[in-house]
Amino acid sequence: MTSSALAPLLDLPDVAPALTAARQAVDAALSHRALRRSGGPLAGEVGLRSAVASAELEGHGYGLEDIRAGTITDPVVQGALRVSAALDGLAVRWLAAPRQVLARLHVLAARGCAGVDEQSLGRPVASAEVAARLDALCELLVTPGGGVPALLRAAVVHGELLALRPFAGPSGVVSRAAARLTLIAEGLDPRGLIAPEVGHTAREPEYVGSANAYSTGSPDGVRSWLKHCAAATEAAAATLVALADAG
Repeated sequence: MTSSALAPLLDLPDVAPALTAARQAVDAALSHRALRRSGGPLAGEVGLRSAVASAELEGHGYGLEDIRAGTITDPVVQGALRVSAALDGLAVRWLAAPRQVLARLHVLAARGCAGVDEQSLGRPVASAEVAARLDALCELLVTPGGGVPALLRAAVVHGELLALRPFAGPSGVVSRAAARLTLIAEGLDPRGLIAPEVGHTAREPEYVGSANAYSTGSPDGVRSWLKHCAAATEAAAATLVALADAG
């Protein structure tokens, strides 16, 4: 899988306009004047909401304020929080060493989770198919984008990892973090202020349905997933604007 292989996906009906609209929404949100003076605190809030939403999508939903207060000890929630906090530091290595970063994400996400023993932390499941597709995905990431939109690459990374579930335990948390890392590392969201997980949660039935459709590999399934990811990113941009407006 190479970036040039992704280019034809832009010809799927409605995909290119959806990705363009999402990019414009992100650019507009990141230009909000409030970010000049409160970008740091907002990044922390976005990181928290990203983790809460990702855990909820994994079936471990709790109130935002309960998690903010530190009263939730659910290992999946704690793992999602650790992952979110680590993204900034991992972004610099993501496009150069994606396999190592994925292993680190799994260690952070799955430590202490039921059904995940110490030996499996950071190790993909033993499967020839998983190994082959994971190799292809890592090859995609280390290959320059060649003009393919960052959001398209992020959506494919996300969809592939969801379809593969290459790690034991909360593999979805790893998948969503990998997508967010792609947006950060490729410059669409360099400050990590956009949390697509919030958009995925707001449209959860569509998220699940389109992810399943993507896993079939059909053009309609891939199209559905790409359009959903664009819509979720737009929703995340709107959330950032609302937080910035609120000060």
